[in-house]
Amino acid sequence: MAKVIHLKKGLDIKLKGAPLEIIGKATQSELIGFVPEHFAGIIPKPVAKPGDKLKVGSVLFVDKNCPELRIVSPVSGELVAINRGERRKILDIVIKNDFKMEQEIFPTIDWKNASEKEVKQMLLSLGLFAFIKQRPYDIVANPNDQPKAIFISTFDTAPLAPDYTFILKDQVADFQAGITALSTLAPVSVGIKAGNGIFDGLKNATLHYFKGAHPAGNVGVQINNVNPVNKGEVVWTINPQEVLFIGRYVNKGTLDFSKLVASTGSEVTTPAYYPSIVGSPITPIVKANVSQGISLRYISGNVLSGEKITENGFLNPFHSQISVIPEGDDNHELFGWIMPRWNKFSNSGTYFTKLVQFLNPKKTFEADARLLGGERHMIMSGEYDSVLPMDIYPEFLIKAIIANDIDKMEALGIYEIAPEDVALCEFVCSSKVPLQKIVREGLDMLRKEMN
Repeated sequence: MAKVIHLKKGLDIKLKGAPLEIIGKATQSELIGFVPEHFAGIIPKPVAKPGDKLKVGSVLFVDKNCPELRIVSPVSGELVAINRGERRKILDIVIKNDFKMEQEIFPTIDWKNASEKEVKQMLLSLGLFAFIKQRPYDIVANPNDQPKAIFISTFDTAPLAPDYTFILKDQVADFQAGITALSTLAPVSVGIKAGNGIFDGLKNATLHYFKGAHPAGNVGVQINNVNPVNKGEVVWTINPQEVLFIGRYVNKGTLDFSKLVASTGSEVTTPAYYPSIVGSPITPIVKANVSQGISLRYISGNVLSGEKITENGFLNPFHSQISVIPEGDDNHELFGWIMPRWNKFSNSGTYFTKLVQFLNPKKTFEADARLLGGERHMIMSGEYDSVLPMDIYPEFLIKAIIANDIDKMEALGIYEIAPEDVALCEFVCSSKVPLQKIVREGLDMLRKEMN
């Protein structure tokens, strides 16, 4: 029997609105948009111009510092706008979809016998390499680096997260093809939830089985427990549905950026999986499928590490989940947070969460977007350590980042961590410290200094 890595630290937050294992209907959007900020680490340089005719695979923009790193169009049509903000910063690039899905023609290679150089060049040409991220820094991977491993997590333990077993069950062949192609670049490690059998037969990869509460599904946690990142080392990561993009091209010879997106949250009428395409707005999925008459928070991703967007905003290309919860701005409760209550989730003893879950293990809770407290001095109480199953000291690391102490940041594990890894720490933090923002700023500062 395969060895299972048991993670004892963590916290599962059971919220109302988990997706049902059904695929709903959603119309394909006429407008497709890319927000360059979603591709962390890339300085966008537009290649296509407004009015240009595009095909699937046409280059939209490249990285100014690494021009071979391309972001391509997922549909055919016309580029209608490059919207800019202050100092001509590109906010988004908008494409009008003609629904024809005409494909650019790329040179072919023998994937089974291709060299590392040929596979990498092909992924760069197709625009698929941009979906690979790296540790350290949690940015789009640099194709000039040589990673010691490529990690893929096949499960997500975040609140209301999509079930990749359901998403991938009929696409295992494409998933395998993607893994095989990636294994040409570096050894591939696949994280699997213990007891999940559909991935047992995967080849050209080392399989690691995990058991535990969130964040057991985070790829950063799996890396830390299997093959930690030391100074000077690089590890690449890629999400399961982005592996499918590669596998589909290997098997079928066409670029297909379609994916299933889980619509979740207490304010979603029918939480389910909906067909979408990279760069689509969330409107076709949430329209007429959410509560009316109250103020709503739309989130690309999960409620812990996702980002706030508008109801017609573009889904982050790296996300496979939309969360919709109440804003809570019209909720005025007697005595505020101090009022004892049974229907709110809390990791502390403030509410009766643990008693309610003991009496009813299947109980789900509703959450809104209120902070329910104010930011104050950081308390060294061990709160973060209790929910982060990584061999680092998160409280000391956060303080080192705030102090811009690079030596201590390196010694305390900054190279292994990403903002999503401290999202749960941020949730349980009684001081309401914006840990994800601090980590992101620390990584950006360190990268600037190191380069």
